Amino acid sequence: MATTSSIDLAKLFGTVAKTMVQNQSSLNAADEYNHDHGDNMVEIFETITQAMKEKSSATPAQQLAYASQLLQQKTTSGSGKLYAENLKNASAQLGTAKKVTPDNMMTILQGLLGASGTIPTQSQSQGGGLGGDLLGSLLGAATGSTSGSTTGSAQAGGGDILGELLGGLTGATAGSQSGQQQGIDIGQLLNAGMAFAQAKKSGRSNLDAILNAVVSSSKMNTSTARTQSGTIVANTLLQALSKMTAGR
Repeated sequence: MATTSSIDLAKLFGTVAKTMVQNQSSLNAADEYNHDHGDNMVEIFETITQAMKEKSSATPAQQLAYASQLLQQKTTSGSGKLYAENLKNASAQLGTAKKVTPDNMMTILQGLLGASGTIPTQSQSQGGGLGGDLLGSLLGAATGSTSGSTTGSAQAGGGDILGELLGGLTGATAGSQSGQQQGIDIGQLLNAGMAFAQAKKSGRSNLDAILNAVVSSSKMNTSTARTQSGTIVANTLLQALSKMTAGR
């Protein structure tokens, strides 16, 4: 998954903004309290996209930090404040990286969703985010193709993909988590596993089920509407990223 090309954050988040517009009505309907969650999500990602365009020549961390500041200024919604906080955290996690690559994009996605409970992996300590293997599995699930050097279809084994996902979230590798479980939140793992099983039972694809499990164990799990929109955000980013990196 390593590449020397930089990913355009404005284009990436612009795709999410368009998806939010497409899902605006359904997200409003899922909001049992104010019935405006879809409106808020459109505003949030249009603001983030604007920030990325205005700071296109800045480092990725600076772009994320500016997006956080702009959201704080422009939005009054609880979701907007939450995404502003998560963007600030993602900026800090990205550090001094000069460009966005498929490897460190997972760090941005994790920070954006407020997913916690990680331990730095070898690739993370070298500036590679949560690692190409994990992102490869998710992109493979997004496109129905193989991931990394793994043979066979990424859609074939939901449990295997979930294992890699949870391995990345805890800093362990899939199938070899024993002995590396320093600081692992068992409750988070159980919640993620349960959410994955429930999503699969309802007929969702592996990717949707995985992302639902992640979001259900993140800061976005405060309402049905936020969980739904968070899953859409993650799915859209991964689908857009898979297209941007195709053929590289």
